[in-house]
Amino acid sequence: MLALIRYSVPSGQTEEFLAQAHDIVDTLAGQPGYVRGRVTRSVDEPELWALVSEWEGAGFYRRALGAARMAMYPLMTLMINEPSAFEDVDRI
Repeated sequence: MLALIRYSVPSGQTEEFLAQAHDIVDTLAGQPGYVRGRVTRSVDEPELWALVSEWEGAGFYRRALGAARMAMYPLMTLMINEPSAFEDVDRI
């Protein structure tokens, strides 16, 4: 399962955002079901960032969000409100 949380980060907040986003990834990495994660930035829109993580399943991801709530709180105002959990689908 892929989790994608996007953020709109003003250029003056980049360093602070990056440090906090890496703290979130570190917190998520300690949770059951975590596979891998990274912080990314749009090539075309440098104020658009994403925290991308992979999980063994949606239940693991949802429980990890609860555990990471305090680490995620400072960045909530920068978060783009949209669905974040995506499941793999087989070819038809």
